Amino acid sequence: MVAVVPIPVVGNRRSADELAPGVGRTGCAYRGAVDHDDAHGLTAFIREIDDWPEPGVSFKDLTPMWADARAFAAAIDQLAEHFVGRGIVKVVGMEARGFVVASPVAHRLGAGFVPVRKPDKLPWDTHAEHYELEYGTDHLEIHRDAVAPGERVLIVDDVIATGGTAAATVQLVEALGGQVVGLGFIVELAFLDGAARLGAHEHHSLVRYR
Repeated sequence: MVAVVPIPVVGNRRSADELAPGVGRTGCAYRGAVDHDDAHGLTAFIREIDDWPEPGVSFKDLTPMWADARAFAAAIDQLAEHFVGRGIVKVVGMEARGFVVASPVAHRLGAGFVPVRKPDKLPWDTHAEHYELEYGTDHLEIHRDAVAPGERVLIVDDVIATGGTAAATVQLVEALGGQVVGLGFIVELAFLDGAARLGAHEHHSLVRYR
């Protein structure tokens, strides 16, 4: 079952379904989405790809959402709206798809953007944290001067699955003295219980697959 958080009107922008009615009913009828007549419509832009990148994995592809300007704007507006008024100074996004979501959220909040990258991708002095992927292990790095002690930080990614990437990013920010205000995701694979790895940190997801 899929639970979708309502997308309110933000400025002159409406929900994805109002802006692009019919998407998901024909060539984009993505398996596993909720009824496309629902008022929110984000799942109409999520394509499920079986056995990718490994057998047994059902990948949630958000590129159809990103390719639709209005659906993308609706998702970004809703993520940002949830964290308005929290005094956020930096928004951290994880390589690579997290950059697509975190950068516009940072702009929407009037905050700076900080990239968290895979090994040997950042050019200056870095701090690293190891983590477990859905499909293996790896580690992430952040520039040591990217977050100042006491700065209020929002972490944003496209999807939370097992939670390893998000948990490692929390550790990176806190190692630099930053205060993690919360984490935001477009999609949460709740059946993998990745949020349990975030401890007491608040997280907000627009679409949850149970």
